[in-house]
Amino acid sequence: MIIKASTRGNPPALARHLLNDRDNDQIEPHEVRGFMADDVMGAMREQQAIGQGVKSRQTLFSVSLSPPQDQSVDVSVFEKAIDDIELSVGLKDQPRVVIFHEKEGRRHAHAVWSRIDAESMTAIPLPFYKQKLMAISKDIYLEQGWKLPAGYIDKAQRDPRNFDLTLYQQAKREDVDAGRLKLMAKEAWALSDSREAFEQALEERGLYLARGERRSHIAMTWRGQVIALSRLLDRKTKEVRERLGNADALRSVEGARAYISQHIAPTLQRVIGEAEQQRAAQLGPVEAERLAMKVNHAAERQRLDTALAARQDEEQRERADRMRRGLAGLLDRITGRYNELRDENERAAWASLQRDRDQRQRLVAVQLAERQQLQQRILDIRNTHHDRVAELHRDLAQLLNDDKTAQRDERAQWLRDKERAQQDDRRRWLEEQQQIAQRHDVLPDERATTRHIATEPDKDRLSWLFEQQQRPDLNDTAQRERELSTNFNDRAEWLRRNMDRDTPQPDIDSGPDFF
Repeated sequence: MIIKASTRGNPPALARHLLNDRDNDQIEPHEVRGFMADDVMGAMREQQAIGQGVKSRQTLFSVSLSPPQDQSVDVSVFEKAIDDIELSVGLKDQPRVVIFHEKEGRRHAHAVWSRIDAESMTAIPLPFYKQKLMAISKDIYLEQGWKLPAGYIDKAQRDPRNFDLTLYQQAKREDVDAGRLKLMAKEAWALSDSREAFEQALEERGLYLARGERRSHIAMTWRGQVIALSRLLDRKTKEVRERLGNADALRSVEGARAYISQHIAPTLQRVIGEAEQQRAAQLGPVEAERLAMKVNHAAERQRLDTALAARQDEEQRERADRMRRGLAGLLDRITGRYNELRDENERAAWASLQRDRDQRQRLVAVQLAERQQLQQRILDIRNTHHDRVAELHRDLAQLLNDDKTAQRDERAQWLRDKERAQQDDRRRWLEEQQQIAQRHDVLPDERATTRHIATEPDKDRLSWLFEQQQRPDLNDTAQRERELSTNFNDRAEWLRRNMDRDTPQPDIDSGPDFF
């Protein structure tokens, strides 16, 4: 069976979780050992009081044991596994609590030990407990003849839908299946080869990439739930950063929420709201049937337990009556008949106990089979709803992507048109300057052109400077000075000085109209 364990504190919170009858169909306290209290909540409150005297905050060792769902497992198998765990991790004879849960047609057990050593008032260390529990889990699979999970043979073949408690609680708040959520994120990771492709693939699955405060990359649901991307992908943060690059270019948490509330939430609240109403209408009768089944199963077990207890009392009296008293009893002790009757009673008591356990186990197996049939109907409705929601996310993501593509194309076309218009204006101005140069002398034309250029934009000035550099009618000295000059005003001043020194000034008022 699958064994998961962790050290933890806050015993009352753990007790509330173990006794939560809202999420569990049946709750059966099996054992409370080593505490003064005889109930789960009392034992955990006692543990909390004892924990005030130690430095460690993790005073509990909590283990869950989950057998394959299609197997009917006897209580003795759970008990042996719990005893093996106790010996393996070094908690022999420590106070413990054992409780059975039945949830969604699956029966599993929880065992909780106190880590506090009563003599030294210190927390007992638990080195390498995960490796030890893995070995015990494999042994149980082999002993019971169950098919060993592929992940136990090769870590690379582990179920990608496996999740931890943190992810389960986050997914539960979003009303989605944690395994399904994790699988969607891994699909997006496998299908993409860049950050942009990964972001688009996530949006098609209802997740949105953003920049976290403590982690570089996070995934956000459309309802605003933040999930660490490394937890979803089962990858290290460094590996995620190497694949997706720096997260500074991504939206912040608040920015992502603003984007979702503006572009995503209005549509999804309407369409997903309709889908959830349909799911609620379909689940309503099934949920009523589940609650009725829960009450009926509990009542059947209570009646059986009462009948078994009455039969045990009657059989116990019958076994006690076999033991004679008085002189006859003394004679039986002398002849050895007393020991024979005692051994016979012990064997009968053990056989009676096993018979009652088997009878109760058969009832539990029948009820679990009935509950699993109902659970399959519930899963069909949930899967249909999840598929519809996934389709809505894909359609909305595709629609938004088409809008972004159209905007990018429109922007690119606008830039091309603007660049083409600038090139046309530049070419027309150069043609005008060539026509002016053909009608007038070089130096007067240069001064007139300088006056014209002084009123043109910077792009026209640069064009004029480039044109002047290509003219062969100026001497080499002037050419070198133009190459060294980077300021247009300096160049214009140089032209005026040379025109005043080398050539006569034309009468601009009486000359031809340059402009």
